[in-house]
Amino acid sequence: ASHKKPDFRGATNAIKTSKYNFFTFLPLNLFEQFQRIANAYFLVLLVLQVIPQISSLSWFTTVVPLILVLTVTAAKDATDDINRHRSDNQVNNRKVQVLIDRKWMDVQVGDIIKLENNQFVTADLLLLSSSEPLNLVYIETAELDGETNLKVRQALPVTGELGDDIENLANFNGEVRCEPPNNRLDRFTGTLSYGAQKYPLDNEKILLRGCTLRNTGWCFGLVLFAGQETKLMQNCGKSTFKRTSVDRLMNVLVLCIFGFLVFMCTILAVGNYIWEINKGSNFTVFLPRENDNSAGFSAFLTFWSYIIILNTVVPISLYVSVEIIRLGNSFYIDWDRKMYYSRSDTPAEARTTTLNEELGQIKYIFSDKTGTLTQNIMIFNKCSINGKSYGLPDVRGSLLQQKDAVDFSFNPLADPRFVFYDHSLVEAVKLENPEVHAFFRLLALCHTVMAEEKKGELLYQAQSPDEGALVTAARNFGFVFRSRTPDSISIVEMGKQQSYQLLAILDFNNVRKRMSVIVRSPEGKLCLYCKGADTIVYERLHQSCSKMMDVTTEHLNEFAGEGLRTLALAYRELDEDYFIQWKQRHHEASISLEDKDGKLDELYEEIEKDLLLLGATAIEDKLQDGVPHTIEQLSRADIKIWVLTGDKQGIHIFCPTTSCFFHRQAFALERSMELDFLRTACLCKSVICCRVTPLQKAQVVELVKKYKQVVTLAIGDGANDVSMIKAAHIGVGISGQEGMQAVLSSDYSFAQFRFLQRLLLVHGRWSYLRMCKFLRYFFYKNFTFTFVHFWFAFFCGFSAQTVYDEWFITLYNLMYTALPVLGMSLFDQDVNDVWSFQHPELYVPGQRNLYFSRKAFFKCAIHSCYSSLVLFFIPYAALSDTVRDDGSDVADYQSFALLTQTCLLFAVSIQLGLEMSYWTAVNTFFVLGSLVMYFAVTFTMYSNGMFLFLPSAFPFIGTARNSLNQPSVWLTILLTSILCVLPVVTYRFLLTQLCPTVNDKVQKNQSLCRLVGLEETRVGRRASIGTGTNSRFFPESFKGFYFDSKHADRKRSPRPISVKS
Repeated sequence: ASHKKPDFRGATNAIKTSKYNFFTFLPLNLFEQFQRIANAYFLVLLVLQVIPQISSLSWFTTVVPLILVLTVTAAKDATDDINRHRSDNQVNNRKVQVLIDRKWMDVQVGDIIKLENNQFVTADLLLLSSSEPLNLVYIETAELDGETNLKVRQALPVTGELGDDIENLANFNGEVRCEPPNNRLDRFTGTLSYGAQKYPLDNEKILLRGCTLRNTGWCFGLVLFAGQETKLMQNCGKSTFKRTSVDRLMNVLVLCIFGFLVFMCTILAVGNYIWEINKGSNFTVFLPRENDNSAGFSAFLTFWSYIIILNTVVPISLYVSVEIIRLGNSFYIDWDRKMYYSRSDTPAEARTTTLNEELGQIKYIFSDKTGTLTQNIMIFNKCSINGKSYGLPDVRGSLLQQKDAVDFSFNPLADPRFVFYDHSLVEAVKLENPEVHAFFRLLALCHTVMAEEKKGELLYQAQSPDEGALVTAARNFGFVFRSRTPDSISIVEMGKQQSYQLLAILDFNNVRKRMSVIVRSPEGKLCLYCKGADTIVYERLHQSCSKMMDVTTEHLNEFAGEGLRTLALAYRELDEDYFIQWKQRHHEASISLEDKDGKLDELYEEIEKDLLLLGATAIEDKLQDGVPHTIEQLSRADIKIWVLTGDKQGIHIFCPTTSCFFHRQAFALERSMELDFLRTACLCKSVICCRVTPLQKAQVVELVKKYKQVVTLAIGDGANDVSMIKAAHIGVGISGQEGMQAVLSSDYSFAQFRFLQRLLLVHGRWSYLRMCKFLRYFFYKNFTFTFVHFWFAFFCGFSAQTVYDEWFITLYNLMYTALPVLGMSLFDQDVNDVWSFQHPELYVPGQRNLYFSRKAFFKCAIHSCYSSLVLFFIPYAALSDTVRDDGSDVADYQSFALLTQTCLLFAVSIQLGLEMSYWTAVNTFFVLGSLVMYFAVTFTMYSNGMFLFLPSAFPFIGTARNSLNQPSVWLTILLTSILCVLPVVTYRFLLTQLCPTVNDKVQKNQSLCRLVGLEETRVGRRASIGTGTNSRFFPESFKGFYFDSKHADRKRSPRPISVKS
């Protein structure tokens, strides 16, 4: 890219995240929807129904449900896409100064942009000049990585001379050669050719789209990437689509159902063939076959006719209902005030709606440590300098509260919030111990912290809490970092102002695990200062440090055993001639476009050797509130917890578990060793993997997924946890101190680790239980509905006549049974949240797939088969030789159809009542309201008026009023209902008495507590929400979301009652 643009033109700066426009929405959306097997299946059925020789059902029995499903889905997709269009238009039409005013969408590669304070960066820019001294700019990267601390960028001195002179900027003639568009936010490689010179470009000279300019009057930048080619948009790729284990099981079951449907239709087609040969010839005298069709052709048509009639074994409304249930349970997570963190004003958020029931099946949790289990608020606690350890013994606060803190009044620049208790370290500083001074001088120089003064107070902007803690410690012990420029660092050493020339920065990354700076002291000495992981620094020490290294190692082990984060510090004095030639090679490597990183790493390795050990630091990162209790609760729920951290071995003190496993070697994840590693790890109750890289975290997760076949969850708070979060079945992001990248990549997010137990033990378990109950009941009611057709075929000559009224077939899943099952799936709970916490073992059935599996599905199918036999043969026998009160015959087809469908609706409604564990006013209204709706619609459609209005569509004239006024009809309804549910009631009674599950025992104890008045939690909630009928309108889950927080501390949990599983 260059300002004097050649013939090529780069991408425009317009972005597009929308999927459709006005003309493409309908065809594209329908194409996407019909890629779903279920929708395509029902489209095929619709085509079959318009063939008169095949269909015995009217077209509307399939069209109405299909159009409803397509319309609801299309409306949702259209709403989402309209919001995307609005967002795109808002961004694309922002004003920007490109030496002339222009819209964002019109910006192109090679343009020069002017930005002013608090403006968004328009595109990926090469910083040319700014209003600040030394051409510095300050940016906030919150929209990229969530970090709100300011970062500094600096223009090349050669372009900084352009200033804000429009004529000079317009005549700028440079050429940038750089890497192709990519999604790496942390690196940039390129060179600028300008004035017969080449200058290296890196991330420190680039402003990325999405950043915000802060504390800077103005700056100018050259557009390198625009629109979809910017790093921000390159990071907007689609994440891997995650499916739950229930989804995967349903796919298998749906294929089995299709196969069973074909099997049933084949039986009925064969029956039709036999009937046509044996009986059909008797009717050809007055019912001649069309075109003299043979019995074989009749059987062929019958096969397709029954494909249409029996299609309800896979109802189209199943998929819509599942999405509604998942959406509702996601709202419960968003609304839960008990997962709201007031200090940071952060609520819990379900960032996906498709994985809720998977939360109830977690077997393995993979957790980061820093910022996830800990607060990520670093405190300088101890150190080792020249073989001597400083800092009080680990007494967990009891002694510290009695000891007087160190008085830093000798240092007017000390941070008053910093506390240290070992007076001997201050005395060593005051006595001008050279090793102690060198130790804190290193901490004041080797970092990337920015300093600023506000209202006379010195403040530090650190890119990581660790660096901030170390620089603050050096500040309080008399080595105060004051300011930095690209070429110098200014510090105050024991009250004396000093300026060090900054010659090179050897950056930290996850591979190097160390950072170094090369400076020239005021006395002219060249020195390299290095800090990093002890194992990395030890490899580069001079052999003369062996004795001190042994002593320091003992101190490091003590620090790590107390759960402290450690770093080793070392330095090296450099030869002037050697450094000059090294600096030249460093410059050549930095402007190289091929293997730049590899060449720089070789140079870093070369100069970072023969170091002299100064000592080590130990920083305390305290556990978050409730972490030990949460880990204990999850362990009781038989959830295995693995901590994957980059810290060194010895952090086991953080995890209150009875068995831990530590592993530090990367070769354990090699293919030849991975099974041995997994077997050993699985023998432990908890596992801690130390010194692991972000890639190794993801490898551990993939290893468990591959061989254990269990549901996994990964939780973390930083960018180094993203790969692990994406690899697991469920990814949870903690919105903490390390930015928002983990949250943006997660499926669920909240602010504190302790909320994980509520997410899993309450929301996850309820969601899984509700979904399983929904699926069992949904298949039951539709199988029962369909199997009645199957039995009826043997009594109607396999003629594909329906046993029900066509309107009942159409409305059965859409109106008569939809709301009751949704009510159960949204509001049901076996026990409330308090009892869920008291008995974490209630979570185990979800891990073992006990509530919905192939076995449970086949039990449901057998139950449906039995119910359908009762629902067909009892009404059939009841009407076969029955007369009305006036002696007239009642046994006509329409009366039989009405009686059968009424018996069916009562039977499935009663079965639903048996499935529900928690009745609310909403559930009751849905169940009774659906029955009332059925009778209202039935009497309306079977009325004289509807028949006169459209005779062909409403042929059942007067059937309802003539049949439902007979006592024998109601007696038949009662008998069939009792016979349908009797086996279920008997089986459950014997099961709870002879072989009760943990759920049965806990539910019984909860019921007993309610009876004797011990469950005070519910009383407290009722009082805080309000009395009367409104307090019973919503289930316990809703009440927990809206109770008054002022009363929260007054509640007492119910008395614990032991339950043996």
